[in-house]
Amino acid sequence: MPTFIILGKFTQEGIAKIKDSPKRAEAAREVFKSVGAELKETYYTLGQYDFVAIIEDADIEEVTKALFIIGSEGAVRTETLAAIKKDKIKDIIKKMS
Repeated sequence: MPTFIILGKFTQEGIAKIKDSPKRAEAAREVFKSVGAELKETYYTLGQYDFVAIIEDADIEEVTKALFIIGSEGAVRTETLAAIKKDKIKDIIKKMS
């Protein structure tokens, strides 16, 4: 099952309306659900990124579609990482010649 890690930052508009952030997070969950993905968890963070989200059960095209929908609202900017579980990496390494 594909897993994606979303690193996010609030835009100026997003931080100006920070009180709406919980509603936006729930709306994002619904957007991911609508494309067949599951937003497993969201963490608000300190440092370079304002939040991290874990997405599962979708392909990259559907995750991209959801992120375009969410990003078009103007409150966040994201960076996406495709994640591979350690057991899968073991399988990949075993197949190396």
